[in-house]
Amino acid sequence: MLGVVGERIIAACDGASKGNPGPAAWAWVIADDRGEPVRWEAGPLGTATNNVAELTALERLLTAVDADVALEVRMDSQYAMKAVTTWLPGWKRKGWKTSAGKPVANQELVVRIDALLTGRSVDFRYVPAHQVDGDRLNDFADRAASHAAIVQEPAGSDLGSPLPPRTPDTVRKAPRAGGSAPAGGPAGAGSGGAARTLKAKYPGRCRCGRAYAAGEPITKNADGWGHPDCR
Repeated sequence: MLGVVGERIIAACDGASKGNPGPAAWAWVIADDRGEPVRWEAGPLGTATNNVAELTALERLLTAVDADVALEVRMDSQYAMKAVTTWLPGWKRKGWKTSAGKPVANQELVVRIDALLTGRSVDFRYVPAHQVDGDRLNDFADRAASHAAIVQEPAGSDLGSPLPPRTPDTVRKAPRAGGSAPAGGPAGAGSGGAARTLKAKYPGRCRCGRAYAAGEPITKNADGWGHPDCR
């Protein structure tokens, strides 16, 4: 367990799913008194949705931190945050049904988180993901979850793992249709021909760890869908 009674811990947690659903993982990170990552953990989930990964990250963080310690949790998932702060009381009143009368998605995870939150001091802070000069703890958790989703292996400071690989600040633009491919091989290298590119119907996250928006060009890779140049 982490933490000492009377201290306030600053932490972040994040989940990743490469394909949504696809290879998924969770991660959390705790800061020292200077705001630097001092302890972290990440773990694979096999195939799961992004929402499951986000909720699992929160559940693992709450389990790891002593319940007597005040906690600030930074998250980039509005779904996970609202699920356990805004929507949860109504779901409980309705017998774990939504306002439309349907069963609550991911109920088992939400129930466990509800129990872990009971009687403890936890403040949630939303931080936008993938921002230049954004929240450093959230970025660390994002990279750790993304890497664990790709390799499907546990990692963390207690395991002596190296820090999660950094995400490039920018993603190179894909070559224009009919143009020359980037140096290093033809377009769709490894498939023996041009990769199929289409516009994303829904937002998601590429294997590189950066998000893509609905309408952006994406292509299939070994881990799901993502930026054409990350194939």
